[in-house]
This record gives sequence, C-alpha cells and structure tokens, in this order.
Amino acid sequence: MNSVDQPELEALRQQNIGRLFQRAARGYSELALEKLRALGRYDGLTLFHTALISNLDVEGTRISLLAERAGVSKQAMGQVVDELEKDGLILRMPDPSDKRATLIKFTEKGWQFLQDAYHVKLEIEASYAAILGEEQFAMLKSLLETLVMHQK
Repeated sequence: MNSVDQPELEALRQQNIGRLFQRAARGYSELALEKLRALGRYDGLTLFHTALISNLDVEGTRISLLAERAGVSKQAMGQVVDELEKDGLILRMPDPSDKRATLIKFTEKGWQFLQDAYHVKLEIEASYAAILGEEQFAMLKSLLETLVMHQK
C-alpha cells in the first residue's frame, strides 16, 4: 500500500463519498428544520427531534424500534419522546398487540407537522432540481434509491 502525505490524506478524507453523503444529509436536514421553524409553529424542534419523527410510522411505532432505527439508546429515545409529547406532536399509548409495550403515535398537531414537512420537502427538492437540473436530480434520486435498496 502506498503512503499518503498529510495534506493529501486530509483532502481525501474531506471528499470521500461517505463524508459527502453525511454533509449533504445534514445540509438537507438543517435547511428543512430552518424552513419548518420559519412557519412559527416548531421553534423548539431540533435535529434530534427529527430523528424520532422521521422514523415514526404513520400508524405508530414502539419506542424500542424508534431507537433502533435512529441508532440511539432506548433511554435517549425516551427523552426525545418526552420532549415531543410535551410539545403536543406525539402521544404514548398501550400497544394493542402487546399491552406491556408502548406505542408512539402522532397527535393532530403531529399530523399538521407531517403536512408542513411534506411541503418543505417539496420546496427543497425543487431548489435541488434547479441547481442540478431536472434530469440530473431525477438521476440522483434514482441512484440513491438503488443504493438504499441494496443496503443490508
């Protein structure tokens, strides 16, 4: 294996595809959060809150599964659930299929958030399409879907 000098190694670290994915995803999330806060209804919302919301199924999801999907501990997810429950976006209820388990569901305010988030997503995608062009944006989306589909 060839040795790489420090400046070259740093350049390679900054431009590797994993880091580019991370930066693009973070940029998307921060822009979406900024647009949602601009609506004046979600001032206390953080990126960590969106980790729960984006992993919550519309019919509800158990806390343990939310934690697994978000890659955090059950305790950390429990804290986020507490915060979003106080904000009125979600609620806890017994899981009908297992009374020992807790199901997290969207409230009416949570459903409004989903509507708002959908419109923000459309705005961001339109701006990305304007930057890349419609054809390249469609190709990017298709390529990302293919990569995600092949993950284990």
